[in-house]
Amino acid sequence: MSRQSRAVLLTMVMEMDSTVRKTASGERFNAFAMTAAHRTGPMGSYVRVTNLANGRSVRVRINDRGPARRTGKIIDLSYGASRVIGMGGTARVSVQELAEEAMADKTNFTKEEWTLLLESPMIAGMAVTAADPSGLWGLLKESFAGGSALAQAASANTNALVKAVVTDFSSSEGRSTARDGLKAKFAASQPSDLKMKAIDSLRQVSALLDAKAPDDAASFKAWLRQISQSTAEAATEGGGLFGVGGVQVSEAEKATLTEISNALGS
Repeated sequence: MSRQSRAVLLTMVMEMDSTVRKTASGERFNAFAMTAAHRTGPMGSYVRVTNLANGRSVRVRINDRGPARRTGKIIDLSYGASRVIGMGGTARVSVQELAEEAMADKTNFTKEEWTLLLESPMIAGMAVTAADPSGLWGLLKESFAGGSALAQAASANTNALVKAVVTDFSSSEGRSTARDGLKAKFAASQPSDLKMKAIDSLRQVSALLDAKAPDDAASFKAWLRQISQSTAEAATEGGGLFGVGGVQVSEAEKATLTEISNALGS
């Protein structure tokens, strides 16, 4: 692949069904990871893809082969990457190959900044939970959803900064740091206040990522959006016992998901 930017036709890969497949690199396909398929680009190499219609760009890692030559297209983006640059199907883009570069980790941040990143996945879930509290059963299911997202990130082939946060959170020291930070932020908060504070904290996370980890920002923000979406879908709202007869995502939760997305800069 040429190092020089060039306009190409691009299609997004959207495999949202339950079928599990592996990419050509051997890793499990993750529709929300910042990855792409290319016919000849080296596996594991990075490219920056820019949507020429709106100027938005994303850094993706090549981990699969495709698209078919007969389509006339050069690269396929994952669903998550396509959302970052505002695609809804095909688009004309520029593609620039990037030299291998060090990804951001804990050493790139101050203690306070790293604590904010440790807290951020829980904050993304808390914002949704506070938007439409669904009782004890719903709260438990939504809490499990946030924990499940963290566990999946630890095992999936995802962004290095995400993995660094998950690894630190998996330690007793990391969990204590995040827990103490959350207590300080949200102590005695009512649900309405808690949601507002959570959204404001996510704005701070977004600004921090843009300033100190611009190449990791899109992947990290997409991960937080995924956590908030999983939390919203974890418990049925408005039904009777165990949520029977309710809706999976309430209007209040939908509105909050939009607020979260806006706070994260999309």
